[in-house]
Amino acid sequence: MRAFEELVAEAEQADVDGWDFGWLDGRASEERPPWGYARLLAERLAGVGDGAALDLDTGGGEVVAEAPVLPGRTVVTEGWAPNAERARRRLGPRGVEVVEVASGQPLPFPDASFDLVTARHPVAPQWGEIARVLRPGGRYLAQHVGPASAFELIEWFLGPLPVERRARDPEVERAAAEAAGLTVVDLRTARCRIELDDVGAVVWLLRRCVWWVPDFSVERYRDRLRALDERMRTGTPFVAHATRHLVDARR
Repeated sequence: MRAFEELVAEAEQADVDGWDFGWLDGRASEERPPWGYARLLAERLAGVGDGAALDLDTGGGEVVAEAPVLPGRTVVTEGWAPNAERARRRLGPRGVEVVEVASGQPLPFPDASFDLVTARHPVAPQWGEIARVLRPGGRYLAQHVGPASAFELIEWFLGPLPVERRARDPEVERAAAEAAGLTVVDLRTARCRIELDDVGAVVWLLRRCVWWVPDFSVERYRDRLRALDERMRTGTPFVAHATRHLVDARR
């Protein structure tokens, strides 16, 4: 394994825009949920036909871009300008509209605009807005981050977070969706193993997922990073677990 400083410097300089995690190939791995969200999304998008679909918090449009068939009208939203520009470059040639919407802001679309609303790892689902923009009979299909996701890594840096561990409970989200007028027809959960093989992978992840350790910098957490590096050099990867839930709801 290369020296600590070399691994850290490389990770600090690497691009972290968009939702492409290819930089981690060969140095980290994550088990995927059994339902195959990208495949389900592609099937639902193809089924909309000449109707309209909306993808929320699309990142750089990576997951939507995997769908071979898109509806007659496809719109995506993104709150971070660099990602929105990536989405325009990636999806614009296929006629997709990219709309910049800050997290927590109302969706700038009329009532009953879409047959399908989707999201992969939305920042915070706005159930009232989702229900409002769906047409009667329309569907919401999404993969959400679940409770205490990757908290083994997060708490390595921040210490125990007992209150935060209870956030993103899928049953709480079910209740909120139904209170907004949706009917949850399917709710599945998964706990997926993550293995991190070197400290560079950790630095890159914490730069990419800035909400995990909000005050992260290499200098601020150098001691914890060095301790993690020493642990990884024994040949044992650092193991965490991602939690996910699939939500399928109807208006």
